[in-house]
Amino acid sequence: MNDNPLIHDRTLEFLLYEVLDVERLCRMPYFQDHSRQTFEMFVGSCRKFAREVLRSSYKPMDEAATSYEGGRVVTHPQTGELVQGLVDLGLVNATRPYEVEGQQLPSTIMLAANAYVTAANLSVQGFCMLTTGAAHLIEAFGSDELKETYMRRMYAGEWTGTMALTEPQAGSGLADIQTRATPTEEGHYLIQGSKVFISGGDNSFSENIVHLVLARIDGAPLGTKGISLFVVPRLRPEGEELLDNDVDTAGAFHKLGWRAIPSIALNFGEEGRCRGYLVGEPHRGLRYMFQMMNEARLGVGASAMATAMVAYEEALAYAKTRPQGRRFDQRATDPPANIIEHPDVRRMLLRQKAICEGALSLLLTSAHLLDRAEHGPEGEDTLHAATLVELLTPIAKTFPAEKGFESNVLAVQVLGGYGYTSEYLPEALLRDQKLNSIHEGTTGIQSLDLLGRKVLGTGGASLVALSQEFEQSSKLAAEAGVPAGWGNALMAANRRIADVTATLGARALEDPTRGLQHSVDYLDMVATAVLAWQWLLMATAAAEGLQTGAATDKLFYEGKLKAAQYWFATELPRVTTLADMITIGDDAFMTIPDEGF
Repeated sequence: MNDNPLIHDRTLEFLLYEVLDVERLCRMPYFQDHSRQTFEMFVGSCRKFAREVLRSSYKPMDEAATSYEGGRVVTHPQTGELVQGLVDLGLVNATRPYEVEGQQLPSTIMLAANAYVTAANLSVQGFCMLTTGAAHLIEAFGSDELKETYMRRMYAGEWTGTMALTEPQAGSGLADIQTRATPTEEGHYLIQGSKVFISGGDNSFSENIVHLVLARIDGAPLGTKGISLFVVPRLRPEGEELLDNDVDTAGAFHKLGWRAIPSIALNFGEEGRCRGYLVGEPHRGLRYMFQMMNEARLGVGASAMATAMVAYEEALAYAKTRPQGRRFDQRATDPPANIIEHPDVRRMLLRQKAICEGALSLLLTSAHLLDRAEHGPEGEDTLHAATLVELLTPIAKTFPAEKGFESNVLAVQVLGGYGYTSEYLPEALLRDQKLNSIHEGTTGIQSLDLLGRKVLGTGGASLVALSQEFEQSSKLAAEAGVPAGWGNALMAANRRIADVTATLGARALEDPTRGLQHSVDYLDMVATAVLAWQWLLMATAAAEGLQTGAATDKLFYEGKLKAAQYWFATELPRVTTLADMITIGDDAFMTIPDEGF
């Protein structure tokens, strides 16, 4: 629908300036040149481009998709000019320092701007996100020569970038990668191996493509400790020339969604002349790559949120204008009511609102914590922020993807038969959404990261930091006049999570498999409480807004309070159910024989 706002402007403004008070970041030296005015200018320019240019390109690019012809990927002819439009807006290096031609904008503002762009056309935004992450890796760990040769061209939008991790025989098991890197006397390495599912790994608009490749130097230790990181360009710069670097596109996968950005198989060094350039120190590649992986996890979460949000806006607009049936209190002679008046449609719309806006709040909170952790003064607050963003990253990736898919399903349901057709957007958006629970680590991998590394691996310190946030937020909510039961319910859920965590920690010491086998349920439980925290923050700001804000915002604030009420009444009680299930630790799926499936 042409009047779809993609992201609701007033909701985004509310989260940035009333919930997070993002202007406070301008007190930090890194952001001191900025103000609300510069933030709004950047977000506004991206919003304008998304609504006026990108949005109309989404459907034709989804229908045409990419193709594989003559050993190369052919992208939609509009792709290059659209990516360049985002480059011109500064989206590729907006958060990076002035020294690399960046704008030193907060990640919080970047995420807000990107929300519009992603909601309009996620595939086009994907090329930029991948290029940003790859260039940032070179910026953080590469030599001056690598920065000058590759990073600057990537930040300038001349060349695109990718991350090349997955191999056919290993999948997500990076400890088993086999791509080889053989040292030479000239200082470079000869790369040989294959990678699969490389998003944006080839295109027909960029002069060059720079792959950040994980490989094992000959003789390196087995497992993840023997992995190194390399810059491997498709074309190798040699003076003023770009020479073929023995990097070949072996084929393209036919995807359910995200159809305008290719996912491909790459072969390196089939002719024995593929040059790779070591990034940082040998055998530390996976540690370096986690920088890009964590950025990408938040990026995938943001994509999932935006994909759910634009579908929700489609469903809401349809429900307000589609007459069908009559209310229970109407007569047969009365004109049909718009379907937004029907109880089940209202239920579905409110659930979408609670999921989408909760996810947006979570992602902005995570980005805000990242800004504080990276640019705040050294001290307790910076350490607290760093601990929290580490804990929240797998949740901020997974909740929008898993619950966002449910929200997209509801959008299709609201439109009924029309929602199941390609004439309306929810069908395509539903296809796009499914990939987000797989991208950058499946839900199972994220749950192991949360429980194994972020919680048990920190001795519970990360949960202590989260508990402090819950407690402080509950106190402020009560002072603002939010129903006391909400804060009390959140703290009760918090205590239940602590008890379950202690139980799992003891189990893991005896039997790691048994301790971690319900990690997905654990992630679901913690995420449900984290979203209640987010809705408590929004309820507090809304309650304060009703007391001091403009009268014209009354219905807006009341909408936030109703969505918070829904989450506390409908979702937060699931923490108890999940906690009981995890504590019981049913092992049917572990003990069933393979032949019994």
